[in-house]
Amino acid sequence: MLYFSDYKQHNDCKINPSLLWEYETDHIDYKAMRNIIVQRVLERGWMSDYYAMFNLYGYRVVRQAVKEIPYMNDKDMSFACQLFNLKKEDLKCYKNKLSKPQLWNS
Repeated sequence: MLYFSDYKQHNDCKINPSLLWEYETDHIDYKAMRNIIVQRVLERGWMSDYYAMFNLYGYRVVRQAVKEIPYMNDKDMSFACQLFNLKKEDLKCYKNKLSKPQLWNS
């Protein structure tokens, strides 16, 4: 976790509510919405969103949530693997991608 190793020094950061545009952010259950929040931060988050996510959940919980995300594009998947020292085979989204046939892909 070289990129965000100083996240504990940024405990004033909050997750940007625009990342969760379709949810009522005043009443979010952050524990139940963990995977969605982690996915949105990976896809569209700024540095402050990453700091807030790590302060909210901790590195190990975020790493586990990344493994459980059902869909990520290739760029986000590669970044997540680099950030959390994972193999693509560890990710649920990679397994889902392999199980679906790619039609008209030449």
